[in-house]
Amino acid sequence: MTHLLYQTDSYLQTFTAVVTGVDAEAHAVILDQTAFYPGGGGQPCDVGALTMDGAVIPVTRVRKAGADVLHLLPPEAPLPALSASVSGQIDWKRRYALMRTHTALHVLCGVVFRDYGALVTGGDMDPLQGRMDFEFETMRKELVQTIEAAVNRELTAARPVRVAILPREEAFQIPDLIRTKINLLPEGIPQVRVVEIVGLDLQADGGTHVANTAEVGSVRVVDYKSKGKINKRLYIELPGA
Repeated sequence: MTHLLYQTDSYLQTFTAVVTGVDAEAHAVILDQTAFYPGGGGQPCDVGALTMDGAVIPVTRVRKAGADVLHLLPPEAPLPALSASVSGQIDWKRRYALMRTHTALHVLCGVVFRDYGALVTGGDMDPLQGRMDFEFETMRKELVQTIEAAVNRELTAARPVRVAILPREEAFQIPDLIRTKINLLPEGIPQVRVVEIVGLDLQADGGTHVANTAEVGSVRVVDYKSKGKINKRLYIELPGA
């Protein structure tokens, strides 16, 4: 079982770990702990590097495999021995851009839920851009502009972003914990990670976020589309995109 360091510290850029397994078929390394986010919930996985025996090896992809996290290495890279010590380095520029983007999407979700009661039906992101689908029957330019303005007010309000890992029973007492149309939480998990944008949004989430909405900067809603009778998509971009 890989201990997920990013769950409690999204700003951790480097870490040390011990090799607990090797997957030769995937050409991947399993570590006792990791700061690499393995992807999920619309957020892409991290990339970066592992340093092993003085050699810096790129980590090209990271993904979950049950309770473990696989760190995929280039095919030509040597795989380490079990119990070897390694150090990890996150591609921080990319990770921080994803943190800002993910928090921006949560602010968008919080605004739309608060002001219109619309649930999320889907979402995806890349560094500094993303999209989110909502249960809206109609979407027009004036409504998009109103939503964009409300999102930017919340960002400039510099709201703290807090993360907590709660017992399942306690977490599910939180009203509207699940903001998606379909509950994506695995059944039977004993603990639930929740992300709170203080005063705006509180929901179950496994990804990485900035510590304050002011770090996001401004957001532009650059496009919107109808993806069904009651499914409307908003596309956002952040500065630097």
